Amino acid sequence: MRNLEILIAQIVNGISLGSIYVLLVTGFNLLLLVAMIIHFSFPVIIVFSIYIAWIVMTLTGGIFWGIFAALGSAILINMVSAPIFQHIMRKRGSVDINATMVISMGMGMFITEWCSHAINNGFPISFLEDTVDPRGLLRATRTPFIRAGLISINYSQVLTLAAAVILVAALFWILYKTKPGRAFRAIAENPDGARLVGIPIFKTGIQSYILTGILGGLTAALMALLLGWASPDLGDQLGHKVLGISIIAGLGNLGGGLVIGLLLGIVEALVQGFFSGTWSNTVVFFIMLVVVLARPKGVFGIKL
Repeated sequence: MRNLEILIAQIVNGISLGSIYVLLVTGFNLLLLVAMIIHFSFPVIIVFSIYIAWIVMTLTGGIFWGIFAALGSAILINMVSAPIFQHIMRKRGSVDINATMVISMGMGMFITEWCSHAINNGFPISFLEDTVDPRGLLRATRTPFIRAGLISINYSQVLTLAAAVILVAALFWILYKTKPGRAFRAIAENPDGARLVGIPIFKTGIQSYILTGILGGLTAALMALLLGWASPDLGDQLGHKVLGISIIAGLGNLGGGLVIGLLLGIVEALVQGFFSGTWSNTVVFFIMLVVVLARPKGVFGIKL
Protein backbone atom coordinates (compact mmCIF):
# COMPACT_ATOMS: atom_id res chain seq x y z
CA MET A 1 0.00 0.00 0.00
CA ARG A 2 2.84 2.37 0.91
CA ASN A 3 4.57 1.77 -2.43
CA LEU A 4 1.29 2.41 -4.27
CA GLU A 5 0.90 5.76 -2.49
CA ILE A 6 4.47 6.71 -3.36
CA LEU A 7 3.81 5.72 -6.98
CA ILE A 8 0.69 7.88 -7.23
CA ALA A 9 2.36 10.81 -5.45
CA GLN A 10 5.35 10.72 -7.79
CA ILE A 11 3.15 10.45 -10.89
CA VAL A 12 1.35 13.61 -9.75
CA ASN A 13 4.69 15.34 -9.17
CA GLY A 14 5.87 14.12 -12.57
CA ILE A 15 2.83 15.51 -14.37
CA SER A 16 3.46 18.94 -12.81
CA LEU A 17 7.15 18.80 -13.73
CA GLY A 18 6.35 17.43 -17.18
CA SER A 19 4.03 20.36 -17.87
CA ILE A 20 7.01 22.70 -17.41
CA TYR A 21 9.10 20.54 -19.74
CA VAL A 22 6.31 20.72 -22.32
CA LEU A 23 6.34 24.54 -22.25
CA LEU A 24 10.13 24.65 -22.51
CA VAL A 25 10.40 22.19 -25.40
CA THR A 26 7.49 23.86 -27.22
CA GLY A 27 9.31 27.21 -27.20
CA PHE A 28 12.55 25.51 -28.23
CA ASN A 29 10.87 23.69 -31.14
CA LEU A 30 8.99 26.78 -32.30
CA LEU A 31 12.24 28.72 -32.64
CA LEU A 32 13.81 25.75 -34.40
CA LEU A 33 10.94 25.48 -36.90
CA VAL A 34 10.26 29.13 -37.69
CA ALA A 35 13.43 31.08 -36.83
CA MET A 36 15.55 28.05 -37.80
CA ILE A 37 17.87 28.23 -34.78
CA ILE A 38 18.82 25.68 -32.15
CA HIS A 39 18.32 27.92 -29.12
CA PHE A 40 20.07 25.68 -26.60
CA SER A 41 19.99 28.49 -24.04
CA PHE A 42 16.26 29.16 -24.25
CA PRO A 43 15.84 27.63 -20.75
CA VAL A 44 18.74 29.78 -19.50
CA ILE A 45 16.85 32.89 -20.62
CA ILE A 46 13.81 31.66 -18.72
CA VAL A 47 15.89 31.16 -15.56
CA PHE A 48 17.32 34.67 -16.05
CA SER A 49 13.73 35.95 -16.19
CA ILE A 50 13.07 34.16 -12.88
CA TYR A 51 16.02 36.07 -11.41
CA ILE A 52 14.68 39.37 -12.73
CA ALA A 53 11.28 38.57 -11.22
CA TRP A 54 12.99 37.82 -7.88
CA ILE A 55 14.83 41.17 -7.94
CA VAL A 56 11.65 43.09 -8.73
CA MET A 57 9.64 41.24 -6.09
CA THR A 58 12.38 41.90 -3.52
CA LEU A 59 12.17 45.62 -4.30
CA THR A 60 8.38 45.91 -4.54
CA GLY A 61 6.96 42.92 -2.66
CA GLY A 62 4.40 42.48 -5.45
CA ILE A 63 3.81 39.18 -7.22
CA PHE A 64 2.18 40.79 -10.25
CA TRP A 65 5.16 43.12 -10.67
CA GLY A 66 7.33 40.01 -10.62
CA ILE A 67 5.24 38.33 -13.32
CA PHE A 68 5.38 41.48 -15.44
CA ALA A 69 9.18 41.63 -14.98
CA ALA A 70 9.61 37.98 -15.99
CA LEU A 71 7.45 38.51 -19.06
CA GLY A 72 9.16 41.74 -20.09
CA SER A 73 12.71 40.44 -19.60
CA ALA A 74 12.06 37.24 -21.59
CA ILE A 75 10.58 39.18 -24.51
CA LEU A 76 13.38 41.78 -24.38
CA ILE A 77 16.21 39.22 -24.43
CA ASN A 78 14.55 37.29 -27.25
CA MET A 79 14.19 40.48 -29.29
CA VAL A 80 17.77 41.59 -28.56
CA SER A 81 19.11 38.20 -29.60
CA ALA A 82 17.05 38.12 -32.82
CA PRO A 83 19.33 40.52 -34.83
CA ILE A 84 22.40 38.53 -33.70
CA PHE A 85 21.01 35.30 -35.08
CA GLN A 86 19.73 37.01 -38.23
CA HIS A 87 23.14 38.62 -38.84
CA ILE A 88 24.88 35.24 -38.61
CA MET A 89 22.43 33.78 -41.10
CA ARG A 90 22.81 36.62 -43.60
CA LYS A 91 26.59 36.66 -43.27
CA ARG A 92 26.85 32.98 -44.10
CA GLY A 93 24.40 33.32 -46.97
CA SER A 94 22.19 30.54 -45.65
CA VAL A 95 20.80 29.22 -42.40
CA ASP A 96 23.51 27.48 -40.39
CA ILE A 97 21.82 25.74 -37.50
CA ASN A 98 25.14 24.68 -35.97
CA ALA A 99 26.34 28.29 -35.88
CA THR A 100 23.13 29.40 -34.13
CA MET A 101 23.62 26.72 -31.48
CA VAL A 102 27.15 27.98 -30.76
CA ILE A 103 25.88 31.57 -30.46
CA SER A 104 23.08 30.41 -28.16
CA MET A 105 25.49 28.48 -25.95
CA GLY A 106 27.70 31.56 -25.67
CA MET A 107 24.73 33.67 -24.61
CA GLY A 108 23.79 31.04 -22.04
CA MET A 109 27.30 30.97 -20.56
CA PHE A 110 27.33 34.77 -20.20
CA ILE A 111 23.91 34.84 -18.52
CA THR A 112 24.79 31.96 -16.16
CA GLU A 113 28.04 33.61 -15.11
CA TRP A 114 26.27 36.93 -14.56
CA CYS A 115 23.66 35.28 -12.33
CA SER A 116 26.45 33.46 -10.46
CA HIS A 117 28.43 36.61 -9.65
CA ALA A 118 26.03 39.55 -9.71
CA ILE A 119 22.88 38.28 -7.97
CA ASN A 120 22.58 37.08 -4.37
CA ASN A 121 26.34 36.38 -4.24
CA GLY A 122 25.83 33.32 -6.45
CA PHE A 123 23.58 31.56 -3.93
CA PRO A 124 20.22 30.09 -5.01
CA ILE A 125 17.30 32.48 -4.74
CA SER A 126 14.04 31.71 -2.94
CA PHE A 127 10.58 33.12 -3.53
CA LEU A 128 9.30 31.89 -0.16
CA GLU A 129 11.12 34.45 1.98
CA ASP A 130 9.30 37.33 3.71
CA THR A 131 11.43 39.91 1.88
CA VAL A 132 10.29 38.55 -1.50
CA ASP A 133 6.71 37.58 -0.68
CA PRO A 134 5.69 39.68 2.36
CA ARG A 135 2.03 38.73 2.04
CA GLY A 136 2.84 35.03 2.02
CA LEU A 137 0.83 34.32 -1.13
CA LEU A 138 3.41 31.96 -2.63
CA ARG A 139 3.89 30.18 0.67
CA ALA A 140 0.14 29.67 0.82
CA THR A 141 0.28 27.71 -2.45
CA ARG A 142 2.39 25.09 -0.61
CA THR A 143 -0.64 24.03 1.42
CA PRO A 144 -2.28 20.75 0.31
CA PHE A 145 -5.12 20.88 -2.17
CA ILE A 146 -5.66 17.14 -1.71
CA ARG A 147 -4.06 14.90 0.92
CA ALA A 148 -4.53 11.16 1.28
CA GLY A 149 -1.82 9.24 3.11
CA LEU A 150 1.50 9.88 1.35
CA ILE A 151 -0.33 11.45 -1.59
CA SER A 152 -0.25 15.23 -1.33
CA ILE A 153 -1.16 17.63 -4.13
CA ASN A 154 -0.57 21.27 -3.26
CA TYR A 155 -2.08 24.35 -4.83
CA SER A 156 1.14 25.29 -6.65
CA GLN A 157 1.04 22.00 -8.56
CA VAL A 158 -2.62 22.42 -9.48
CA LEU A 159 -2.15 26.04 -10.60
CA THR A 160 1.00 25.19 -12.60
CA LEU A 161 -0.68 22.29 -14.41
CA ALA A 162 -3.85 24.28 -15.15
CA ALA A 163 -1.89 27.27 -16.46
CA ALA A 164 0.38 25.03 -18.55
CA VAL A 165 -2.63 23.33 -20.17
CA ILE A 166 -4.14 26.74 -21.00
CA LEU A 167 -0.84 28.03 -22.43
CA VAL A 168 -0.24 24.97 -24.62
CA ALA A 169 -3.86 25.00 -25.83
CA ALA A 170 -3.57 28.73 -26.66
CA LEU A 171 -0.29 28.20 -28.50
CA PHE A 172 -1.66 25.34 -30.61
CA TRP A 173 -4.76 27.44 -31.34
CA ILE A 174 -2.50 30.24 -32.60
CA LEU A 175 -0.49 27.80 -34.72
CA TYR A 176 -3.47 26.05 -36.32
CA LYS A 177 -6.31 28.61 -36.29
CA THR A 178 -4.73 32.00 -37.01
CA LYS A 179 -3.03 33.60 -40.01
CA PRO A 180 0.35 34.08 -38.26
CA GLY A 181 0.17 30.47 -37.13
CA ARG A 182 -0.38 29.25 -40.67
CA ALA A 183 2.63 31.32 -41.74
CA PHE A 184 4.70 29.69 -38.96
CA ARG A 185 3.73 26.22 -40.16
CA ALA A 186 4.30 27.09 -43.82
CA ILE A 187 7.85 28.22 -43.07
CA ALA A 188 8.45 25.12 -40.96
CA GLU A 189 7.28 22.79 -43.75
CA ASN A 190 8.88 24.56 -46.72
CA PRO A 191 10.80 27.84 -46.22
CA ASP A 192 11.48 28.33 -49.92
CA GLY A 193 7.87 27.63 -50.86
CA ALA A 194 6.65 30.02 -48.15
CA ARG A 195 8.91 32.74 -49.55
CA LEU A 196 7.60 32.16 -53.08
CA VAL A 197 3.97 32.61 -52.02
CA GLY A 198 4.78 35.93 -50.35
CA ILE A 199 5.13 35.00 -46.68
CA PRO A 200 7.63 37.47 -45.11
CA ILE A 201 10.27 35.15 -43.65
CA PHE A 202 12.08 37.80 -41.61
CA LYS A 203 8.92 39.36 -40.17
CA THR A 204 7.45 35.96 -39.31
CA GLY A 205 10.74 34.97 -37.67
CA ILE A 206 10.59 38.10 -35.49
CA GLN A 207 7.01 37.25 -34.54
CA SER A 208 8.22 33.82 -33.42
CA TYR A 209 10.79 35.49 -31.14
CA ILE A 210 8.03 37.61 -29.59
CA LEU A 211 5.71 34.62 -29.16
CA THR A 212 8.41 32.48 -27.56
CA GLY A 213 9.39 35.44 -25.37
CA ILE A 214 5.83 35.61 -24.04
CA LEU A 215 5.80 31.85 -23.56
CA GLY A 216 9.19 32.01 -21.84
CA GLY A 217 8.14 34.78 -19.45
CA LEU A 218 4.98 32.96 -18.41
CA THR A 219 6.95 29.71 -18.05
CA ALA A 220 9.38 31.54 -15.75
CA ALA A 221 6.47 32.64 -13.57
CA LEU A 222 5.12 29.07 -13.42
CA MET A 223 8.56 27.67 -12.56
CA ALA A 224 8.89 30.15 -9.71
CA LEU A 225 5.44 29.09 -8.50
CA LEU A 226 6.15 25.35 -8.75
CA LEU A 227 9.77 25.25 -7.54
CA GLY A 228 9.89 28.31 -5.30
CA TRP A 229 13.62 28.71 -6.01
CA ALA A 230 16.20 29.00 -8.76
CA SER A 231 19.98 28.67 -9.06
CA PRO A 232 22.47 29.92 -11.67
CA ASP A 233 23.03 26.43 -13.11
CA LEU A 234 19.33 25.55 -13.33
CA GLY A 235 19.14 26.86 -16.90
CA ASP A 236 21.98 24.61 -18.08
CA GLN A 237 20.35 21.57 -16.46
CA LEU A 238 17.05 22.35 -18.14
CA GLY A 239 18.78 23.07 -21.46
CA HIS A 240 20.23 19.56 -21.58
CA LYS A 241 16.87 18.02 -20.73
CA VAL A 242 14.98 20.10 -23.30
CA LEU A 243 17.47 19.10 -25.99
CA GLY A 244 17.13 15.48 -24.88
CA ILE A 245 13.32 15.64 -25.01
CA SER A 246 13.41 17.23 -28.45
CA ILE A 247 15.79 14.57 -29.80
CA ILE A 248 13.74 11.73 -28.28
CA ALA A 249 10.50 13.12 -29.72
CA GLY A 250 12.03 14.23 -33.02
CA LEU A 251 13.57 17.68 -33.59
CA GLY A 252 10.88 20.25 -34.34
CA ASN A 253 7.98 17.91 -33.60
CA LEU A 254 5.60 20.01 -31.48
CA GLY A 255 3.10 17.24 -30.75
CA GLY A 256 5.85 14.74 -30.03
CA GLY A 257 7.55 17.18 -27.67
CA LEU A 258 4.29 17.55 -25.75
CA VAL A 259 3.95 13.79 -25.24
CA ILE A 260 7.61 13.07 -24.46
CA GLY A 261 7.96 16.10 -22.18
CA LEU A 262 5.05 14.92 -20.05
CA LEU A 263 6.22 11.29 -20.00
CA LEU A 264 9.79 12.24 -19.14
CA GLY A 265 8.59 14.39 -16.25
CA ILE A 266 6.74 11.35 -14.88
CA VAL A 267 9.74 9.04 -15.41
CA GLU A 268 12.06 11.51 -13.68
CA ALA A 269 9.72 11.85 -10.69
CA LEU A 270 9.37 8.06 -10.39
CA VAL A 271 13.14 7.61 -10.43
CA GLN A 272 13.51 10.29 -7.74
CA GLY A 273 10.83 8.57 -5.65
CA PHE A 274 12.26 5.06 -5.76
CA PHE A 275 16.03 5.57 -6.19
CA SER A 276 18.50 7.66 -4.25
CA GLY A 277 20.93 10.16 -5.73
CA THR A 278 20.57 11.99 -9.05
CA TRP A 279 19.75 9.03 -11.25
CA SER A 280 16.89 10.93 -12.87
CA ASN A 281 19.26 12.88 -15.15
CA THR A 282 21.07 9.67 -16.10
CA VAL A 283 17.79 7.97 -17.00
CA VAL A 284 16.78 10.82 -19.32
CA PHE A 285 19.97 10.59 -21.34
CA PHE A 286 20.00 6.81 -21.31
CA ILE A 287 16.54 6.91 -22.91
CA MET A 288 17.86 9.44 -25.44
CA LEU A 289 20.78 7.13 -26.28
CA VAL A 290 18.46 4.16 -26.82
CA VAL A 291 16.10 6.20 -29.01
CA VAL A 292 18.93 7.64 -31.11
CA LEU A 293 20.28 4.15 -31.72
CA ALA A 294 16.87 2.62 -32.48
CA ARG A 295 15.14 5.60 -34.16
CA PRO A 296 17.65 8.26 -35.26
CA LYS A 297 14.83 10.62 -36.27
CA GLY A 298 13.08 10.34 -32.91
CA VAL A 299 9.93 8.56 -31.77
CA PHE A 300 7.60 10.85 -33.71
CA GLY A 301 9.97 11.87 -36.52
CA ILE A 302 11.90 15.05 -37.31
CA LYS A 303 9.84 18.00 -38.58
CA LEU A 304 12.59 19.98 -40.31
